Amino acid sequence: MKQILSLNGSWNLFKSQEQAAIPASVPGCVHTDLLANKLLENPFYRDNELQQMWVGETDWRYSRSFNVTSELLSHDRVLLRCHGLDTIATLYLNGALLGSADNMFRTWEYDVKPGLHEGENTLEIQFAAPMPYVRRMDAEKGEMAGWVEPMRINSGAWIRKEPCNFGWDWGPKMPTCGIWRDIELVAFDTARLTDVNIQQEHYDGQVALNIKLAAERAANDSLMAAITISKDGKVVVTQSVTFTGDLAEASIAIPNPELWWVNNFGEQPLYTVEVVLQDTNGKALDSSTKKIGLRTLTLERHSDEWGESFYFACNGVPFFAKGADWIPASPYPGEAVDYKRFIQATADANMNMLRVWGGGIYEEDAFYDMCDEYGIAIWQDFMFACGTYPSFDTEFMENVKAEAEDNIKRIRHHACMALWCGNNEIEQGMPDPSWKKSMSWEDYSRLFDKLLADLVHELAPQTAYWPGSPHTSLGDREDHRSPESGDTHLWDVWHGKKPFEWYHTRLDRFVSEFGFQSFPEPETVSEFTLPEDRNITSYVMEHHQRSGIGNSTIIHYLLDWFRLPTSFESTLWLSQILQAMAMKYAVEHWRRNMPRSMGALYWQLNDMWPAPSWASLDWKGNWKALHYMARRFNLPLMVSGVPDWENHTVQIHVTNDMKTEQTGTVEYTITDAQGNILEQDHFDVSIDAGTTDCFKTLDLSELIKAHSSREVVVWLQLKANGETISEDLALFCRPKHLNLKQPQISTTVRSTPAGGYDVELLTDSTALYVWLELSGAKFGDNFVHLRPNTPKTIHVATDAIADLKVKSLFDTYQ
Repeated sequence: MKQILSLNGSWNLFKSQEQAAIPASVPGCVHTDLLANKLLENPFYRDNELQQMWVGETDWRYSRSFNVTSELLSHDRVLLRCHGLDTIATLYLNGALLGSADNMFRTWEYDVKPGLHEGENTLEIQFAAPMPYVRRMDAEKGEMAGWVEPMRINSGAWIRKEPCNFGWDWGPKMPTCGIWRDIELVAFDTARLTDVNIQQEHYDGQVALNIKLAAERAANDSLMAAITISKDGKVVVTQSVTFTGDLAEASIAIPNPELWWVNNFGEQPLYTVEVVLQDTNGKALDSSTKKIGLRTLTLERHSDEWGESFYFACNGVPFFAKGADWIPASPYPGEAVDYKRFIQATADANMNMLRVWGGGIYEEDAFYDMCDEYGIAIWQDFMFACGTYPSFDTEFMENVKAEAEDNIKRIRHHACMALWCGNNEIEQGMPDPSWKKSMSWEDYSRLFDKLLADLVHELAPQTAYWPGSPHTSLGDREDHRSPESGDTHLWDVWHGKKPFEWYHTRLDRFVSEFGFQSFPEPETVSEFTLPEDRNITSYVMEHHQRSGIGNSTIIHYLLDWFRLPTSFESTLWLSQILQAMAMKYAVEHWRRNMPRSMGALYWQLNDMWPAPSWASLDWKGNWKALHYMARRFNLPLMVSGVPDWENHTVQIHVTNDMKTEQTGTVEYTITDAQGNILEQDHFDVSIDAGTTDCFKTLDLSELIKAHSSREVVVWLQLKANGETISEDLALFCRPKHLNLKQPQISTTVRSTPAGGYDVELLTDSTALYVWLELSGAKFGDNFVHLRPNTPKTIHVATDAIADLKVKSLFDTYQ
């Protein structure tokens, strides 16, 4: 059997030509090694980021010794396999030049058998500093157009490296280098597997797997493969196949197939496909194991009354894509990430899709494993973003081709894979004459319409390809905001200062980016500030704000909607409520616009450092107000109210994202601003699967005439089987003008058998956006509305409850 010797673990790191060794850990990067050895101050703290810029200007080398046995050397082939080298690297084995690497995203292999000897061997990898390299390439080959400063310090067009490593409008500028993924020796005899391509055929409730195998030979012996498909540890079916040359193919029917579904549409059963490569005597030579889900996951584009559809379907069932855009969870490549925490939070917020954004990385296998497990479909960008690239350069294109092949083959089998997309926002920039001078439409097409499209069609033919995001598939390609077809990025609210209500004017087919910023919670802010920094206009707070208009834009909208907060902490919390309100306006509108609009992925799910940003989860995975509200506005069965302030009406809509017809009862309660009931009623609803409808319009003209728009609040509840499954609130004025009184919120705390506490909240007067605070706790819900004599219970996962704080909107300005 193939033998693998891991070279992960302890290495020595050296700065440039210096001889002083720094203990290093692989996988990792120079930054994490310097931090671990206290040779670098935490770049997240205050403005320490400015003190680490020298790291990206410095050459580094990694070195380690390792022992090789005679057994390993006896194999026909021995390779050094590097799963990730960041980025410009030269490798030496026992002092002799072994090879080089120039693409962070590729897997690199080198024949090392001739250079190895029994006993101790030494491997050294020298990394050229990324900043001098990109400046030299710009000077020698021509600087490529793109959005650079103040967002990032280089476009990175001439280096195949994580684009946001050079900075972005939500992250730090920290160009890294290092051995960021696994590194190992691979030894084998006779042959090894080089490809396992699993495709599915679905027909009449049956599923067959078509498995194509490829092998690399070290000898001319005959080959065969044993294929075992199992589920939950039990064998489902087995089959053997004989190779013809270097290739083999098998078609295997799956008995009683259990289908994989996106989140909230069904379960996510996973099957294990194990392939064992054998010689004719049955000796195992190599093996490959992959987990798959049995499903179809398609992009559906068809002519319709509005232009051309753009929606995804799972097992033939259309679904509205609810989710967000994913960025790298750490600025340090190779740093361990708790993917389960982030992806579970995604599913808990009733999302079913993430877009892996093209300015980051092709994620770790564990990321896609978690998405398979939780039913989160993946829109996967190739790593090109916000600038032009030298697709006219043959060497560059060959490098990109190898990169794309590596990553398509690595992740294509995952059940979650819904779409491959060529790039982020390059078509959006192409109308700029300087961009077209740098990269013509012909050059653009060579890379994004031809090379990447052909590779996806060849290597992953059952997954759709889309050339760029945003992209208009009908009419003028430079019109990247067409509501008739394709996907759009809508930034008129944040960058254009349009009111939140502007979202309701957009009837786009699929919105893959839109967003609004907020600050992290006070506890997170305290981690990177001193007390004197805790003012949003302070130098440190503005240093962590990477959107040039950021803090002032938050305040602009905050004062439009809310009263001026009376403390720094209140400003932070209120910014989160504001952000959540903006996204609620947008997502609920597009859900009500089904089937014309069929997707809303807000920017962004997560952060990579502590800072104000568009994320709904902070860099540690803490839920902001938006994430709690996303769980509510993404509910599969949702009630939503649309107030018309001019005509004093409220439309009551119910939206059903589920696979079957749903029935329930809508209860509406109209109160004054203190919660005194003015009117109540209810009505039954029945709504078909995958549809939305307005079931009733309330005319509140007389009530508003009698009490004023500042005194009328509409509370909506959707109930099924006696349980409230969705709620909404409709106002007729900005919350800052609502005539609220100081609420007295009482709490009743009960421990629960499974751990933690249930906290029952009860108020004597209307309390909006009520939130709980407790360090280290996890809340079952937060930022909820309370009306008098209507208790709500929130589960708090914590060991100690004594320091629990309860606050509401009223507290932000009192």
